[in-house]
Amino acid sequence: MPESEEGPIVWEYVLYIPNDPRAVRICRQTLRAVLAAHGFPHLTEAAELLATELITNAVQHTKGPAAIKLRAEHRTLRIGVWDNDPTPPRPSRDTSWDAETGRGLALVQDCSDRWGWVQQPDHKNLVGAGKYIWCDLISAAA
Repeated sequence: MPESEEGPIVWEYVLYIPNDPRAVRICRQTLRAVLAAHGFPHLTEAAELLATELITNAVQHTKGPAAIKLRAEHRTLRIGVWDNDPTPPRPSRDTSWDAETGRGLALVQDCSDRWGWVQQPDHKNLVGAGKYIWCDLISAAA
């Protein structure tokens, strides 16, 4: 079994998606199936919210394909999204409570246990040069 800094990787899935608004729904359905199959149904609601925000940003703000990676290590679920835009993500705190856009990354920041991003050169990114944004949910259940 592969090792990481936090211990063995229990499982990992990657789903490549086109730049298509329907990809968001497909990612949510896939995420629900993966979490149910691996005994993480208690994280589904939060994971679905976070994945939706990350995938929606990739689909709305880039022109190319994207990919989502779901990875479990010990009690941590990592949701990561690659896209082909190297522009750093900027969580906005200046949106009003009724704004329909602009709150996604702030939501990821507030609702995950930790989050971050890295620029990806072409040879390290699943969809070409761009960035990888990730967030972690730590499960109370071991």
